[in-house]
Amino acid sequence: MSENKTAAAGASLLPTYARYPLTLVKGEGSWLWDDAGNRYLDFMSGIAVTNLGHAPARIKEALVQQLDQLWHVSNLFHIPNQADAAKLLTDNSCGDAVFFCNSGAEANEAAIKLARRYQQLVQNNGRYEIITFDQSFHGRTLATLTATGQSKVKEGFAPLPEGFKYIAYNDIAALESAVSEKTAAIMLELVQAEGGIHPVDQTYIQQVAELCKREGILLIVDEIQTGIGRTGKLFAYEHFGIEPDIFTLAKGLGSGFPVGAMVAKEKLREGFSAGSHGSTFGGTPIATAVVKATLETIVGDGLSARAAEQGGYLMSQLREKLAGSSFVKEVRGLGLLVGIECTGPVADVIADAQKRGLLVITAGPNVVRLLPNLLVTNEEIDEAVSILADLLSDR
Repeated sequence: MSENKTAAAGASLLPTYARYPLTLVKGEGSWLWDDAGNRYLDFMSGIAVTNLGHAPARIKEALVQQLDQLWHVSNLFHIPNQADAAKLLTDNSCGDAVFFCNSGAEANEAAIKLARRYQQLVQNNGRYEIITFDQSFHGRTLATLTATGQSKVKEGFAPLPEGFKYIAYNDIAALESAVSEKTAAIMLELVQAEGGIHPVDQTYIQQVAELCKREGILLIVDEIQTGIGRTGKLFAYEHFGIEPDIFTLAKGLGSGFPVGAMVAKEKLREGFSAGSHGSTFGGTPIATAVVKATLETIVGDGLSARAAEQGGYLMSQLREKLAGSSFVKEVRGLGLLVGIECTGPVADVIADAQKRGLLVITAGPNVVRLLPNLLVTNEEIDEAVSILADLLSDR
């Protein structure tokens, strides 16, 4: 379909996305094809979603098998895939109980609700305030966009829910000043992805965890973009020697199938009693068949360690090839969540890369974000780095 025909066909959609002038119709591994037959090296992965590449055979097999058996039943019944997928998550994490939903925003919404309900009904202390961080991103529902530390996502949605407070990232003095008798939880990303690929400071996050334990505050880690092997561990919190009370997942959890999850410690089980929260489509037989296959593949094949290795190779090659560019300030990241910070806007870099057959995305106006799949090869990395080196050296 031509660009004009595609635009005309999309006229019935609300204009909530600034779409690139591409219509992608096929994917395999690290590659995508548009409707004109052009091939693209995909270093976006659907924004950290297709962690196993496009159309992975094992996931497709599990999905097709489940499609032949059962699509949907209410959560008023036991769902074997759901129980199996939850056990895979708890067996491979610090969590003990899982709530399945449909997206990252829903997972974070559930985390906020659980934190408040646990503090108010189980601990009986009336706490409700959630502390989050400048430049964070937690979703698009009213509660999660309010939790987000970026004013641009909040424009036009007032009045926003009460009970959120924002502070500077990696500043323990600011956090200690913000904590009060109202504080129910501290919620953060261990790598601020939408905010520019900023990993948390090791000492800082340990101080945060200690403060939470000391003050009876819950620690919520948003692993929507960092989870499922992306950073070189199955979950990013594993890098930092901490155990969150709650962590949230989506994106890579379903290999492209929409699914989210909130994982909580055992003590929080009382906070979500029967009828306190729910989701019609959360944890369907189809969704959790995909989750099972995804987790079995990533854990069984050691793909988190592979992401660490390939991420190291990617960053070393970028630093070497971009060392002479006055336009590039820094290459940083964790595993295969990588950012190239530049001295000016990078929108033109994204557009020019597409013309060269490489798909990358921004993380703020001045950062090029790279999110290849966990199975990316050295040859594919070399090709992407070569294109970026040409583009960034010319500016």
